[in-house]
Amino acid sequence: MSGHVIALHLNGAHSFSKHAQTELNLLQGLGIEGDAHMGATVKHRSRVVANPNQPNLRQVHLLHLEMIEEVCAKGFAIKPGDVGENITTHGIDLLSLPRHTRLHIGSGVILSITGLRNPCIQLDNFLPGLTHAFLGKTSENELIRKAGVMAIVLEGGPIVQGDEIRVELPSKPYLVLERV
Repeated sequence: MSGHVIALHLNGAHSFSKHAQTELNLLQGLGIEGDAHMGATVKHRSRVVANPNQPNLRQVHLLHLEMIEEVCAKGFAIKPGDVGENITTHGIDLLSLPRHTRLHIGSGVILSITGLRNPCIQLDNFLPGLTHAFLGKTSENELIRKAGVMAIVLEGGPIVQGDEIRVELPSKPYLVLERV
């Protein structure tokens, strides 16, 4: 299974949307150089308040273009980077991958998927009703979170738009993605 990098984004400030970039430099064990969420320990504000010493499982946020298109079809005018993702992908259903899946990007970057981004009130602050657009329900009425996946950097290096993404599944049994 493979896909491609469609767009890249970062923001050095703790604000919602991220700014388009042509290249990102990923740092092993830390995240994206220059991004507010870079670090070995958690940087997400609510998690820092709860415990600033917990490991940062949210170093990189990925969202597939197909999900952006699904949300746009519901009437929301969003584009890559608007909802805070660092890497917009195409061709891989990120939400269907198990925890610890490795994403090999470009010539040497390796990410490990840690879990799901939890859609939150920040989405509604950006566009009213957007949180609901990133949620779904299973046939058993269980909540489905569709705001992308979070990952940590196992091997750093540069990535650029157009880079290939190769998926390496972990050993079975697969662990279902949960919110992180």
